[in-house]
Amino acid sequence: MPRLLKRGWRVRAVGRNIKKLSSRSWAGHSQVELAQADMTDLEALKKATEGCQAAYYLVHSMISAGKKYKELDRLAAHNMIAAAEASALKQLIYLGGLGEESEGLSDHLKSRTEVGRILSSGNTPTTTLRAAMILGSGSASFEMLRYLSERLPLMITPRWVYSKVQPIAIRNVLDYLIGCLGHPETLGRSFDIGGPDVLSYAELFQIYAQEAGLSRRVIIPTPFFTPKLSSYWIHLVTPVPASIARPLTEGLRNNVIVKDPAIQEIIPSDLISCREAIRFALEKYRADALETCWLDSSLPPPEWPFCEDPDYTGGSVLKSYHRVVIEAEPEIAWRPIISIGGRNGYYYFQSLWRLRGALDRMAGGVGLNRGRRDQFNLREGDAFDFWRVEVVEDYKRLRLLAEIRSPGRAFLEFVLNPLSGGRTEIIQKSIYHPNGVAGFIYWYSLLPAHNRIFKGMLKGVALKTKHKIIEGPEQIAPD
Repeated sequence: MPRLLKRGWRVRAVGRNIKKLSSRSWAGHSQVELAQADMTDLEALKKATEGCQAAYYLVHSMISAGKKYKELDRLAAHNMIAAAEASALKQLIYLGGLGEESEGLSDHLKSRTEVGRILSSGNTPTTTLRAAMILGSGSASFEMLRYLSERLPLMITPRWVYSKVQPIAIRNVLDYLIGCLGHPETLGRSFDIGGPDVLSYAELFQIYAQEAGLSRRVIIPTPFFTPKLSSYWIHLVTPVPASIARPLTEGLRNNVIVKDPAIQEIIPSDLISCREAIRFALEKYRADALETCWLDSSLPPPEWPFCEDPDYTGGSVLKSYHRVVIEAEPEIAWRPIISIGGRNGYYYFQSLWRLRGALDRMAGGVGLNRGRRDQFNLREGDAFDFWRVEVVEDYKRLRLLAEIRSPGRAFLEFVLNPLSGGRTEIIQKSIYHPNGVAGFIYWYSLLPAHNRIFKGMLKGVALKTKHKIIEGPEQIAPD
């Protein structure tokens, strides 16, 4: 988006949730329009593409559809060509996966290839860019590389660790995406894109360790490590869930190397080495400067069930509220609230939070492995630890949805009320929508522990401001 805007394009950004799009740094730009559409809704897609000259197709259903991602991606691609023809688009640009079609090609790479074939079957000229592993802060494949390298000095790996791959830096991917737009020589063609290095995954682990200042990793390949077992291990060690890790790891058994570098003649790009790309990505992490992340995609269903909506559970809403008053303005009280989680922790009984995250991870949930995109700022739609940010109203309100395995939906909300004399009341709301009897048992069995933890966390928030506590923290009656 920033690169397109810099070049003077008027851009319409399409997503499933306008609120999430609105929180992006470029959303308020005079040349930006926001549109809401789901790829399964053809009429909404036609409306979203109306009046456009070209469209970037950057859609993947692996998070939203789970095991059914191939069917949903197929439907989405057919809808895209129908919308493109209805809107008379002059070009589609698709970013797909690199891999030679053969009997041993993984289902994931076959699906990526199929999507490209469907898009190219329409009347709209389609440009397909096929990439192997993309090296850049925020990508799921890079997150796997990062966490496995950092957390496992000794790795027992599948034999795919010696498969050959030609990664490409995200900066070069963006160069090609921008360069293809309106370029007549790219219309109706498919291109392999890759960086200057062809390496094994074992070599990538070692390069990452060197750039991160870690000791050399000990890698022991074994034939007994199946993609399924690998995905479970990745699920436990990294933020990437098994549902995403498995199709990715199945693809790692394939050598993915650029066969035809023709794109370089049409759109010359200063290719960045794997070492440089990893170094740039690490700088982004260290500076808390991630612009986007694979975690931005929400887990369904439903995508965002608002905690005020009693229809979600037939009217049953369980609540526990606490309050504290501090001698500080809302701007000061807001700082520890907007910084909660990740490396900053939860200000009270951190070991219990880690235990809850570990139990959730073992149950197949996201746990606390995800961390935060930015340690000091949150935007609507952000995912961190096992939370999803639902609402951010600066200096007023923060509402979080818990993406944990439980018989219901849990929310945590902080509301700031300014008082006279430069004081601020902070109300902390724990809200639960139980799913059947199991949900009620879950809530009431954990309520004493939750009350203690949340009361302690609220006190920790107040103490973090380094201003005097006037009242509380105390439990209050819910509204």
